[in-house]
Amino acid sequence: MSDVAVNAPPPGLLRDLITLTKPRIISLLLVTTVCAMFAAQQGVPNGWLIVWALIGGYMSAGGANTINQFVDRDIDAVMGRTERRPIVMGRISAGWALTYGLALVAGSVLVFGFGTTWAAAGLSLAGVVLYVFLYTLWLKRTTIHNIVIGGAAGAVPPLVGWAAITGDVTIGAWLLFAIVFFWTPPHFWALALMLKRDYSDAGVPMLPVVYGEAATRVQVLLWTILMVGITLLPVAAATAGLVYLVAAVILGGAFLYMAWQLLRTKGEGPWASITFHYSLLYLALLFVALAVDAAA
Repeated sequence: MSDVAVNAPPPGLLRDLITLTKPRIISLLLVTTVCAMFAAQQGVPNGWLIVWALIGGYMSAGGANTINQFVDRDIDAVMGRTERRPIVMGRISAGWALTYGLALVAGSVLVFGFGTTWAAAGLSLAGVVLYVFLYTLWLKRTTIHNIVIGGAAGAVPPLVGWAAITGDVTIGAWLLFAIVFFWTPPHFWALALMLKRDYSDAGVPMLPVVYGEAATRVQVLLWTILMVGITLLPVAAATAGLVYLVAAVILGGAFLYMAWQLLRTKGEGPWASITFHYSLLYLALLFVALAVDAAA
């Protein structure tokens, strides 16, 4: 790896800086943040609050993702999915990337604090701490429960969105947190089934690597059942209404069907990929339904 802090020409540098933040992943986090704002408002939030939440959310998650790649640069180098990341390829030095990630996180706290509420700023920072220290530095390389416990970090954005409106979090916010928390294992284990060889080569104890694919498929179905049940609770708590309920039942039914087909898969099959990609669409549509329900 080069000792030069940044080796890429300006156009490549900008592309690499964006790549470090993992914009595809962030887009889903921002959907859960903004839609939670609609639920907290029980209507359409102030436009500037949404703008500042989007900016702060991107900076916070982008900073966390960049720090994650700084920490994981050794295992990223041996995984086919990650071997061409900017730090691994030497286009951006590890030290420079760490500085960039920390600056993004620090900036996000200020954006949330001055643009929305300091409660949202504190929760956003807590999400970064959970992701970097709990998941990346500790759990990811030590236990099969890494994505279960560490998934709490990815479930923080709805709390941030809620607090950006109200300045605190109530039962409705925690139910949205729970939805993302219980969604994370079936979502990520479907991906882990697709990338079992990569995780094995990198020495990361993901569930399919340690206990095999059959056990992982069972866990995907069990966690999907739990998740679908959790998605109905916002209606019981009067956080959501009929529009959301209909969407939750239909979308959840489709998820259950895919998880069941995945369980029945023998050997190689398409259902891991189908389930993983649907899980992304599922969470986005579920939270959009929540926002539409609140705005209606």
